[in-house]
Amino acid sequence: MNNWLNRRTFLKTSSLAAGASALGLQPLKAADTASARTRKIKLGLVGCGGRGSWIAGLFQKHGGYEFHAVADYFQANADKWGNELGVEVSRRFSTLSGYKRLIESGVEAVALEVPPYFFAQHAQAAVDAGLHVYMAKPIAADVPGCLAIQQAAKTATGKQRCFLVDYQMSTDPGNIEVRKRILAGGLGKISQVSTIGICNGFPDPPFEKTIENRLQGLTWVNDIALGCDFNGNFDIHSIDAALWVLGQRPVAAVGASQIVRPDPHGDSHDVCSVIYEYGDGLVHNHFGQALANQEPSALSCTIHGQKGFGTLEYWRKAEFRSDEDAFRANVENLYETGAARNIDTFYRNVTEGHFANDTVPRAVDSALTCILGREAAARGTRLTMEQILAENKKLEVNLAGLKT
Repeated sequence: MNNWLNRRTFLKTSSLAAGASALGLQPLKAADTASARTRKIKLGLVGCGGRGSWIAGLFQKHGGYEFHAVADYFQANADKWGNELGVEVSRRFSTLSGYKRLIESGVEAVALEVPPYFFAQHAQAAVDAGLHVYMAKPIAADVPGCLAIQQAAKTATGKQRCFLVDYQMSTDPGNIEVRKRILAGGLGKISQVSTIGICNGFPDPPFEKTIENRLQGLTWVNDIALGCDFNGNFDIHSIDAALWVLGQRPVAAVGASQIVRPDPHGDSHDVCSVIYEYGDGLVHNHFGQALANQEPSALSCTIHGQKGFGTLEYWRKAEFRSDEDAFRANVENLYETGAARNIDTFYRNVTEGHFANDTVPRAVDSALTCILGREAAARGTRLTMEQILAENKKLEVNLAGLKT
């Protein structure tokens, strides 16, 4: 096999550059370095927990942003990261309404890093105020939330404001090249798709008098209404990659799921098997597991065809293999490099006036696809996309007793 790969596998710099260029991922020029970026975007960070505080460092490293305000439900978090980011005490906000005061504080853009339940409310308020929006995934935990984000992005485009959803797999040069070869017909007719999402899960402590303890440490992923279930919060990366290649969302799903983690308290299902159906008859198998029973984690999407296969990865090797062609490339540190690319794209969109906001339609489709799979598996029946859109079921979270 190694000899076969040595003879037939190749990695052409020009081919990768062409794929990256198509997505706006050009190498930085000397004038684009952090020290040379004189235009500073006044940024507000909403959500100073694990991902929020971590990604703040990437915004700082980029050099094109100035942290003007921070908001977190917990004042201690807002103060800690306000100190780290050099934000004045008067612009560190807390409680459920802290995001409103941040929006009014004079920021140009917001980075939303909160549980998905709050995204639609926060994003709509930011767009209404004329701000640019950078947000994490998944965009929502329910259908009404997805549709609200879809509308918010359309409003942002109309106001000439940027709205970017931070998915990383589609920024990787190796994944871009694999997709390019698939779309060029290198596999012949696509026969089926398989996606995998495997992680160790997250702490799921008992509920207390309020849900304050569910708002910390990714505990909220265990709660469907807060976090969109495990397949909607973690597995969605590989499902989004499938939609990126296929250019369509499924029309129906059937499956099964269950809760297997010991001593569960939230209602998220940590094991699922879902079969998605597409309008052209294509079958897409998805397997998800969020249990501390194996290492390492896995996020992958494999497109099978008449002549071979193509695999897009989050951590390992992007690969394309057919009767006539072969390609492999390492996918290195995508969690950080992918976010860094998106932060740079967001900066360029804002400063150069690009308002197509083309990450949003697929982000909406990806979230709806995960919701469809979640509901079909939980109900143990075949369910169509038309059905869940018609149901338009809004999920509620008990916010009683929280600081407002």
